[in-house]
Amino acid sequence: MNKKSQRIYLTLYGMHCASCAALIERALKEVSGVEDVRVNFGAGKASVLLNEKIENIENLLTAVKKAGYRAEISTEKGIEIELQKRHEETVILFRKFLFSLLLSLPLFCFMLFDFFPRLAWRESAMPWMGLIALFLATPIQFWLGADFYKGFWSALKMKTFNMDSLVAIGTSTAYFYSLINFITSRGQLSNLFFETSALLITFVLLGKWLEARAKGRTSDAIRKLVGLKPKTATVLRNNVEIEVPIEEVKVGETILVRPGEKIPVDGVITKGFSTIDESMITGESLPVEKTVGETVVGGTLNKTGSFEFKALRVGGETTLAQIIRLVEEAQGSKAPIQAFADRVAAYFVPAVIAIAFLAFGIWFWALGATFSFALMTFISVIVIACPCALGLATPTAIMAGTGKGADLGILIKGGEPLEVANRIKAVVLDKTGTLTYGRPVVTDIVLVRGKKKDVLKLAASLENRSEHPLAKAIVDQAKEKAINLNEVEEFAAIPGYGVQGKIDGSLYFLGNRKLIEDVVYLKTARLEEKIAALENQGKTVMILASSKEILGLVAVADKIKETAREAVQMLESRGLSVYMITGDNWRTAQAVAKQLGIKNILAEVLPADKARKIKELQEKGRKVAMVGDGINDAPALAQADLGIAMGSGTDVAIETGGLVIISGDLRDVAYALDLSRDTLMKIKQNMFFALFYNTMGIPIAARALTFLGLILKPELAGLAMALSSVSVVSNSLLLRRWQPVKKDWLSALAPVIMVVAFVFLFWEFAYFSTKVMRN
Repeated sequence: MNKKSQRIYLTLYGMHCASCAALIERALKEVSGVEDVRVNFGAGKASVLLNEKIENIENLLTAVKKAGYRAEISTEKGIEIELQKRHEETVILFRKFLFSLLLSLPLFCFMLFDFFPRLAWRESAMPWMGLIALFLATPIQFWLGADFYKGFWSALKMKTFNMDSLVAIGTSTAYFYSLINFITSRGQLSNLFFETSALLITFVLLGKWLEARAKGRTSDAIRKLVGLKPKTATVLRNNVEIEVPIEEVKVGETILVRPGEKIPVDGVITKGFSTIDESMITGESLPVEKTVGETVVGGTLNKTGSFEFKALRVGGETTLAQIIRLVEEAQGSKAPIQAFADRVAAYFVPAVIAIAFLAFGIWFWALGATFSFALMTFISVIVIACPCALGLATPTAIMAGTGKGADLGILIKGGEPLEVANRIKAVVLDKTGTLTYGRPVVTDIVLVRGKKKDVLKLAASLENRSEHPLAKAIVDQAKEKAINLNEVEEFAAIPGYGVQGKIDGSLYFLGNRKLIEDVVYLKTARLEEKIAALENQGKTVMILASSKEILGLVAVADKIKETAREAVQMLESRGLSVYMITGDNWRTAQAVAKQLGIKNILAEVLPADKARKIKELQEKGRKVAMVGDGINDAPALAQADLGIAMGSGTDVAIETGGLVIISGDLRDVAYALDLSRDTLMKIKQNMFFALFYNTMGIPIAARALTFLGLILKPELAGLAMALSSVSVVSNSLLLRRWQPVKKDWLSALAPVIMVVAFVFLFWEFAYFSTKVMRN
């Protein structure tokens, strides 16, 4: 991507199917300055990459408007407004459906009269029934169905077809054919099909309402996250408590939080202590005790004590805001498998129209059927084949899967990492901060010359300028013993080796064997037995030396996470090869790996070489996932087929990873892979059902199975089309029931249930239609 390029997100309104998404995508690509466009039908979003030459972003909104739809620039502040508008759209659709249903009910009753052709009063009532049918069908066709004509016209301007085209063509054919017959036959019901056009629009509106309602439920994750944001904060200004809107809180201000209140922004406690419920962010159910110096996260709930904290991140920089952004981007993304659906949808509508004309021609001219019979066949094919279900197959599953992940503290950053997660064969785990807590402590000081206190003082003075976790452990140990540190001159950190610096004019070194032997040129052989003994216990040993001699050893150990061994077993039980990667020497690495049950070890790997090690594994034909949490893990996370960042780590690692484990619990890596697998399975199920539905539906609608006595009336074809979309969305929504480890039998049986339901649906509709036609 060009450095000067920018990506913006548009919220789209008025889309009805995958063809609508393709239409908008095409319109946006024609805008000067647009480099790339991705439109997601299920999420109602467009992701647009702009180059530096674009002069007016409003051109994008204009392009969408000319295509027959409406767009707004999506912003963090606009998320709540956007959710409200989505809800209002659903309410409007329901009202339209309800009004259309009320107008259509009398027409449905007229259709049922076909079962009773010998009713005594039927003939005398027919002229009035025709007039009533015309009166009721007209507002449905041109008022409630106006959006279909708008969409049809927009598609024509772009020289293409979409779902609106199919509905407009089908209903208009039935309506105008009936209108001509009504005028020429003086209201006789025999060739009037007003109920066909009216019920078609009613059933399509029903499907659109159910679909919008179900799609709204897939956005529950964002709605919940937005609901976590506090509206106000109690800020201390000039030692006075002032309640201000959350948007007015500034970095560095002191904020007071009382029991039962939500923490407004991210910060660090400066006074007091409390127990905080972080489950809404991390997925961890147990409250966490926090005291002075510890960080707090905006949106979490203060349980017991009162405390004051300093605001460090506000507005869009808070953890909660970043999570909302990541989830929103993920739900608006496309999986690579979506490209198949997009290709099918692009050719599907023109193909359906061609099949409909072919069916009409065969029945009317080749087989000698009546014009009305051939016309109803044409309309049935047109309306049953709308590609809504195919367009919803991928995005609804992604929205439901990523939303469920967010509930569990697992952020899946879009469709691509979700799909890649299913092809992973090897998982590489960084040791420090991933398998361990990343908070090591000094365990041993071994003297070679001088006093222990002097060795610790020199080591801590050197490491005081370093940001490495091991350095912090040594400095903290010196502070605990109230040791005053020396000033260090000419300090230098040597990646993968250690540190060096001048103290009181003398040059000192602290690091591993390679530093002492390759840089200082001192031999460590006489200390090898002591070093080996410590390393066999899983401790990292650092050697302190002057330019002339070795002064002592400092051993540091990092505590292994309680759930790490279980997590490794879980990954291996899923058929994955597990590797541990570390900068530690082989002996220390083997000791740690033995405790964790890891057989594959990548030790003595310099930070710059981690990405190279990942590449070597990839060259063996494996899809590799890298799990890390530090800045030095970022290149490896980017190199891996799937980067998994532990949420307890740095922003750089989190931004680089395709998956983010907010809780820092390594077991969630296995759960994330499981959820990704099940989400992709839902996508494949949905695509199968969408294609299976059309494979079954089109021949029946074309009346190719009349030899079995199966005929499908157009209005019931429209209902079947609507229900197919609802069934696909409902199948995706089963992911909301997903739980780690626990088997969801309803979700597992869903494919079988849906196949049986589809067959039963078509059989019943065809049986009903056949009975009507015979009578």
